Amino acid sequence: MIILDTHAWIWWVSESSKLSATALQTIVQATEPIGIHPISCWEVAMLVSKNRLQFNRDVGEWVDLALQRPNLRLLPVSAQEAVLAARLPGDFHGDPADRFLAAACLTHQATLISVDQFIHAWGRIPVIW
Repeated sequence: MIILDTHAWIWWVSESSKLSATALQTIVQATEPIGIHPISCWEVAMLVSKNRLQFNRDVGEWVDLALQRPNLRLLPVSAQEAVLAARLPGDFHGDPADRFLAAACLTHQATLISVDQFIHAWGRIPVIW
């Protein structure tokens, strides 16, 4: 399974050139489900509420439509994953969304698609960009 970081999900849905060719190829060629973490839905809504992101429609409608992309699956969140997000091994930064994404990757033995250099440097999950 692959999981998309929030920015990768936004850039894929909006067909942005910010998404790397490798990331796009990985998404397009995925045969297993592509995971979207609920924290990414929250993060998108927060970016809109802070005017750091704008859509041509209501953010709730955007999220609903974006989750209908082929091969996407909204991931479940368990209590164990929430605890793991707080207890990530090694030196992981404090961003709650990134912590949940990393915990989800560990839980689902998934690869993360992300440009985030902090997550790349952590080295505990496979990351594609």
